[in-house]
Amino acid sequence: MSSPTTTRPRTARIARLAVAAVLAAVAVLAAPAGPALAANPYERGPAPTVALLEASRGPFATSSLSVSSWSVTGFGGGVIYYPTTTSEGTFGAIAISPGYTASWSSISWLGPRIASHGFVVIGIETNSRYDQPASRGQQLLAALDYLTQRSSVRGRIDATRLAVAGHSMGGGGSLEAASDRPSLQAAVPLAPWNLDKTWSELQVPTLIIGGESDSIAPVSSHSEPFYASIPASAEKAYLELNGASHFFPQSTNTPTARQMVAWLKRFVDDDTRYEQFLCPGPTGLAIEEYRNTCPSA
Repeated sequence: MSSPTTTRPRTARIARLAVAAVLAAVAVLAAPAGPALAANPYERGPAPTVALLEASRGPFATSSLSVSSWSVTGFGGGVIYYPTTTSEGTFGAIAISPGYTASWSSISWLGPRIASHGFVVIGIETNSRYDQPASRGQQLLAALDYLTQRSSVRGRIDATRLAVAGHSMGGGGSLEAASDRPSLQAAVPLAPWNLDKTWSELQVPTLIIGGESDSIAPVSSHSEPFYASIPASAEKAYLELNGASHFFPQSTNTPTARQMVAWLKRFVDDDTRYEQFLCPGPTGLAIEEYRNTCPSA
């Protein structure tokens, strides 16, 4: 049998250990969630609202720089738009092509608009204004490679989170780029034109935006069959703008910007806070139709 002089110290030690364990558990529960516990390390900017998405600028201040055609290979130069902050880490990036015979200036409003929501954007000039969609797709990929490997803003970019977009033949080119590089995180063809109507191989989440009154790339023979051919497993959506012509991307278009940013945030940034703007999707007088692969309610 133990003597009283040995029992009391052991009992006290056990009691001290029990108290320490309780305090440690309380400290863990009370500790603030650190970066490792963040729901998504790629979230950038405040919680989204309709007003934020429809504003002329997002929450990030931006700057731009010109890229000379003489300093690059594979595309014709262009303009880079980027958030000026470096405090929130790296950003996803998107390359955008203009349409047949057009220059970047025809859709340049998209550059600062998208960049201001936390993306690095390169609006490209094509090698020739007459380049066909397949060539434009290759040029979009060349622009992304330049942006992530050689540009002066490459340190601001997460090279694993990239996307493509374009207008008309540039939109058709974005389908080509997504087909050629399935590691892309998103594609957004705007009033896309392409002789190839079948994109069953696409794995990249794709938002197609078409105009109801488009007579150059009618939705019935371009946007709609493109959308229908993309497998649902890739994630896809189709937005048709009420009464819009082929040239709706060539002036500021709020429904286009809203859905384009929401799509990029959701799939390039994996930011599920933007799911609410995709499922069930936009409504109103400006919207003729919206289709998606959202789960049934």
